[in-house]
Amino acid sequence: MAYDFDLFVIGAGSGGVRAARFAAGFGARVAVAESRYLGGTCVNVGCVPKKLLVYGAHFAEDFEQAKGFGWSLAEAGFDWPTLIANKNREIHRLNGIYRNLLVNSGVTLLEGHARLVDPHTVEVDGQRCTARNILIATGGWPQIPDIPGREHAISSNEAFFLERLPKRVLVVGGGYIAVEFASIFHGLGAQTSLLYRKELFLRGFDDAVRHHLRDELGKKGLNLQFNTDITHIERQPDGSLLVTLKDGRHLETDCVFYATGRRPMLDNLGLENTSVELDPRGFIKVDEQYQTTEPSILALGDVIGRVQLTPVALAEGMAVARRLFKPEEYRPVDYAMIPTAVFSLPNIGTVGLTEDQARSQGYKVKVFESRFRPMKLTLTECQERTLMKLVVDVDSDRVLGCHMVGPEAGEIVQGLAVALKAGATKQIFDETIGVHPTAAEEFVTMRSPVGA
Repeated sequence: MAYDFDLFVIGAGSGGVRAARFAAGFGARVAVAESRYLGGTCVNVGCVPKKLLVYGAHFAEDFEQAKGFGWSLAEAGFDWPTLIANKNREIHRLNGIYRNLLVNSGVTLLEGHARLVDPHTVEVDGQRCTARNILIATGGWPQIPDIPGREHAISSNEAFFLERLPKRVLVVGGGYIAVEFASIFHGLGAQTSLLYRKELFLRGFDDAVRHHLRDELGKKGLNLQFNTDITHIERQPDGSLLVTLKDGRHLETDCVFYATGRRPMLDNLGLENTSVELDPRGFIKVDEQYQTTEPSILALGDVIGRVQLTPVALAEGMAVARRLFKPEEYRPVDYAMIPTAVFSLPNIGTVGLTEDQARSQGYKVKVFESRFRPMKLTLTECQERTLMKLVVDVDSDRVLGCHMVGPEAGEIVQGLAVALKAGATKQIFDETIGVHPTAAEEFVTMRSPVGA
């Protein structure tokens, strides 16, 4: 059978665009359908605008700390609409870049909702196209629990487009999105509380990181409330929100922001017209080559629920393009030693195993930790401290994990991720000469283990 395309990609996010561009570069006939925005979650309502808001939130601390270096500043004022307008302009620019990347690669771009008609046919706003291979890269979508008054709450999708900064915000959740937005709202001047139903946020991160960040956020005045949850939300006559907690307490706020997980975006996708199966969590089931249970259909990125990070989706998109159209260059994605950052204030950067993970996997470990006040703060009143931690295998001396809480943690850990990926030992760290004076040099000067 002759098909219209060799590859039809549903979703123009990071993974879908990468797969489409490189498949077209390998000579394939490729189409992409996108019904919302080019660039997906990351560019539009995720990593990029979030990082811009984090930068904005950090200026409050910068202004305060400048006094210690002799700067006399007039009272600073913040204007939320200006930040959002400038953010929107930058996102619009990036949308155009993604459009050009696709079109200039020879990809056919269809801007509309795509629905599967059968294993080889996609319909986009009434137009049907056939393809030898179909790639689902539709990403994820925020979830708000089904509680009374949920219509009064917002998610990250809406937070980027608020007309004004709320005076009081309740952030609900314990993952990185919740922690980041709590830092953003608090840094920009909102009275902010973070509610989480368990004992401590950031499950899956190293315990030293979790406890250190809890302490630093508390010192900054962020109201942390653990072991609590919301039962219902009511709109008050004055427009404020009255929140009832499970323990019977009531809180008044102007905004309830939920960051309690994301679901795969499968709405009206037409999966019922294929043999594609979902896993027990509701994500698309794929094998190690991103093949679904329907031979002609593949899936990658957040919709398969593996490692939900933009660089991972990019790697998966490249792997799919190579396997299908340049098999001699194909290599599988290695999910080990994936670095990640949490853009809370202060930042988190981490790569490799946590101490608990290393022990649970049977390693005998040495732990090296350093906690210190960064040099930049020594002339200020700020008492924020940085944490650096290495988890080392006693038998091989290999560094299994590297964790940091502090300014520019993500920037610092990226370089260390290369070392860990290459199998660096603690001896190599010790023999590496540090860059002085920097915070980063602490990673190569820790000599005495704090635990074993």
